[in-house]
Amino acid sequence: MTRIRRKRMHCNNKELHRKYKTKRRTKDLDQIQLDLLPENQSRLLNQPEDEDLPGLGQHYCVECARYYTDDRMLAEHRRGREHKRRIRDLKAPAYTQKEAEAAAGLATDNGRALSSSVSGPQSLLSLKRKNDAEAAAKAAAANAAASNEMTAMVTE
Repeated sequence: MTRIRRKRMHCNNKELHRKYKTKRRTKDLDQIQLDLLPENQSRLLNQPEDEDLPGLGQHYCVECARYYTDDRMLAEHRRGREHKRRIRDLKAPAYTQKEAEAAAGLATDNGRALSSSVSGPQSLLSLKRKNDAEAAAKAAAANAAASNEMTAMVTE
């Protein structure tokens, strides 16, 4: 009797595929758009030296969230197709939770457009300012209502 040869299982090994899939995972576009904000971008470009990172962490592409060994490799990467494709993808605004709920049919339509015409990090800044203004308006309305109740109680 001969011995049965075992199959080579690399193509059907789901655990092996999952391991490499998570190993190569990079930042999502919405996370990178947050990194492109001026305060975050300056922090990422001026990092302290780290021995565990390629090039001691001094050559970083913010748009692709990758480290490179030297300036020459970083410049070569910026001329490449992958970097240009990532920049093109980053020009479109990231989906917000409000847009996701509207797509699922959970939002009310009051005749206004859900997305703004500004794209990229500027749209994130405008959303942040808008949310801060709405929160301040709600707080002011709550304070006014509380003061009206207090004056009504005092007059009675």
